[in-house]
Parts: sequence; C-alpha cells; structure tokens
Amino acid sequence: MKNGRQVVLIVEDDHLIRMSVVDLVLSAGYEALEAGDADEAIHILELRDNIDLVFTDVQMPGTMDGIKLAHYIRDRWPPVKLVVASGAAILEESMLPDGSLFFPKPYKELAITEAMAHLLSGESPSAYTI
Repeated sequence: MKNGRQVVLIVEDDHLIRMSVVDLVLSAGYEALEAGDADEAIHILELRDNIDLVFTDVQMPGTMDGIKLAHYIRDRWPPVKLVVASGAAILEESMLPDGSLFFPKPYKELAITEAMAHLLSGESPSAYTI
C-alpha cells in the first residue's frame, strides 16, 4: 500500500555507490529500497506491489546483469520505470527495453533526480533529454 511517496528500488553491488544513490533518492523525496544484485531485486519486486522505478547498475555479480534485469522487469512488471547506469559500458539505446534511460558513470546527481522526476510524472523518456 502506498504511503504517498513513490518508491525507488536501487540495485547496485558496490555498497558505497548504493548508499550514495539511496541518499540521492531520499533527498529527492522518494522512498528508497536496496538490493545488492538482480536476484535480490527480483525477490523484492515479487514481495512488493508499490515499486515505481528501478535504478540499476549494469555490471553486477549473480545470475544476471543490469541489462537482463531491466528486460526481465519490463516483461514482468511493465509499469515499473527503469534507469540504468554503468561506469564500464556505454550502451546503445537499443540494448535496453523501451522506456528506459541510460546514464554513464560518473553521472551528475541532478541529471538522475531530474530523470526520475520526469519518468515518475508519467512523461515518456523521449520527452526527456539527458
């Protein structure tokens, strides 16, 4: 059940980066949930029906990387918005599911919070320029 705040699930294996993104999400006024890999993220998504956006890193240990996770989420939970980030890979838009946004690391925090606000307001990603 919603408490009035939109919910963002952060999927990042690096603890320090994850904590930084959690702080960013909280300061933007959203509720933050954390997962260290795709398997943990899927488990959280299966337990909760109020996740509005998933922010995921690309390179993670476990059964799938962030790109596969993004496709899995789009197929299973189509309304969930997706933001994908990577410090090691520059992705083509065509590698991600429709409606996803990609940010190379290091990203500007303001760019991330603005992208989240646009996606969560219902604007299509094509209406938002990075």
